[in-house]
Amino acid sequence: MTKDDREIVPALRSSLAGKVGQDRFDLWFGASTRLSLSGDALRIGVPSRFFLEWIRANFRRQIEDACREVLGRCPALEFHMNAAPAEADGNAGEASSARLAVAEKPQARGGAATLLLRPCVKSATDSRRSDAGHASAPATDDPLPRRRFATLETFVAGETNRIALASAQMVVRRPGQVTPLMFHGPTSVGKTHLLEGIWTAARKSHQRMTTVYLSAEQFTTQFLEALRGSGLPSFRRKYRGVGLLILDDLQFFLGKRATQVELLHTIDSFVREGRQLVFAADRSPAELAELGPELTTRLTGGLVCGIEPPDHAARVAIVAQMARRMKLQVPPEVQQLLASRLTTHSRQLSGALCRLQATSEALSEPISISLAEEALADLLPRGSRVVRLPDIEKAVCEVFGLEPSSLHSEAKAKGISHPRMLAMWLARKHTRAALSEIGQYFGRRSHSTVVSAQKRVDGWMAAGRTLDLAEHRWPTDDAIRQVERRLAAG
Repeated sequence: MTKDDREIVPALRSSLAGKVGQDRFDLWFGASTRLSLSGDALRIGVPSRFFLEWIRANFRRQIEDACREVLGRCPALEFHMNAAPAEADGNAGEASSARLAVAEKPQARGGAATLLLRPCVKSATDSRRSDAGHASAPATDDPLPRRRFATLETFVAGETNRIALASAQMVVRRPGQVTPLMFHGPTSVGKTHLLEGIWTAARKSHQRMTTVYLSAEQFTTQFLEALRGSGLPSFRRKYRGVGLLILDDLQFFLGKRATQVELLHTIDSFVREGRQLVFAADRSPAELAELGPELTTRLTGGLVCGIEPPDHAARVAIVAQMARRMKLQVPPEVQQLLASRLTTHSRQLSGALCRLQATSEALSEPISISLAEEALADLLPRGSRVVRLPDIEKAVCEVFGLEPSSLHSEAKAKGISHPRMLAMWLARKHTRAALSEIGQYFGRRSHSTVVSAQKRVDGWMAAGRTLDLAEHRWPTDDAIRQVERRLAAG
């Protein structure tokens, strides 16, 4: 090996990573720490005084061992602070462009202290959305009013989210008994509503407990600023010392190794001391494998609740609740129309109601079916046929000559169970009904039964299996096509 710095320094860094571990190396010796040879000395440039003291106290021996391994000797070690601190996390995308201000707002005497994170106002174009602090009264110098946080009482429960709601109520009653609690599901199924509800309820029920609600992006930004500003001990006291820590959008931590390490130690601290953590993400822990096995096993070590899109009954209740909040008179038939046609997520329902309100006021007409179909023509195209679970049941029974009640029965004979599985498979294909809603409709079965039926039918199709139904032998593909033709004919 030549003595060219371009070869020696990378070799030193590689050797050092092997001695301290890749995670610790990325945190303390990533892009923020620079190594260079100067004569008979190894210069170690760090971004802050805290880094300097920590590396000198905890990694001197490993640095010396790496030097002996690469250079065959141990040069003098010179520590100094860089003139311009580099990105501390080794991931330039981790630092948010918007700085965050931290304010501690005390309650009345003897009450809880609540940490609020708000974006500093830089210009008129800055985003006004913050994931924490909206529940408190706005500051007098805040130019825009802050929305109130949601409550658990306003959360619309249904078959797809009942367990999640019960879990949220449980951690409010007995914080720390099950930690961490994690909600996961697609957008607009109520995850943030539950987080806000827990935060609001905990402040009322446990007034002496400090609570913090923030997004993963805010946590990351605060952590990076603490690294650059020699404030890591203060950061850890602030977040590891609270009674309830709520973090939204956990998927934001993907690819951010140093912040993941900090979160890992934060979780360990909370679990060890019996304090409550609540997380939310857009996917399950198994789908967050990039966080690493250490984090995912800790997430699954608590209580994990999946949330699916609301079923039809819940969507009707959501429309009714939104209409009441908007002080909007929406007839029941219009509520049913919206709940039947707009099944993607609840924000769709909110947008439709806002458009209906604007149209009604502009035309000075009450909201009706005809007005809704006209105002929401792009969302509810005329002539489109919406397939519902009763439509699938009727088509299956007609094609295979079954009694309408047979698919709801407990019968396990193939002449009944196979058409029932086909009906569940078609329901998954042609409707947006949740797994639990489909299972409930076809004989009060569990969502796992629906999943199993879907896999069975997929297997039949892949294998080209023939089914004995209605005194005929039906290739699975043909049986499905016959039912779909009956559905299309209405």
